[in-house]
Amino acid sequence: MNVADIHARLLRPFRPWLPAGNFEAIDPWIEVRAEGLPDIGRYLRDERDLWFDTLHCITAVDDFETDEKKIAAKKAEQPDWLPHIELIYHLSSMTHRHRLVLKTRIPRWLDDKPGQWPEVPTVSAVWSTADWHEREVFDLMGIYFIGHPDMRRILCPEDWVGHPLRKDYVMPAEYHGIQQTVQAR
Repeated sequence: MNVADIHARLLRPFRPWLPAGNFEAIDPWIEVRAEGLPDIGRYLRDERDLWFDTLHCITAVDDFETDEKKIAAKKAEQPDWLPHIELIYHLSSMTHRHRLVLKTRIPRWLDDKPGQWPEVPTVSAVWSTADWHEREVFDLMGIYFIGHPDMRRILCPEDWVGHPLRKDYVMPAEYHGIQQTVQAR
């Protein structure tokens, strides 16, 4: 089953949560609104002819720009462009041997207040592997997964300040008395 067929199946029950998709990309994808992720995930997992039983990966891309020329180029290409984070879910069905990429776009900050981490519903009750993937995305990008059973850091120490894969992250000069050294190239 191809991504266009899967998208057509999802449109019937979930049209308001499916704003876009790209079926011709190297990795064809379907965009899903964040609030619809758990319901759509359950549907994809439970429907016998879809049976997306495996979540391989959740990753995040920070689409943030400070260079005015790059911002102008993005606005020219996409007039409604605003800085955002894109979550990407890679799924597959081991039984049917098909795969799917879901994407969801969220604001960089909750309610556009810098320092307030964005929130997305967890899919850890749908795919148990999401438990670890969501913790990694939380740790590195600062996205809080609502309803996650153990939302805490997984890679950085608990007292680490900030989320290192955000484009506006500033590395601390020192951590617990250890100086950061920057080597010139």
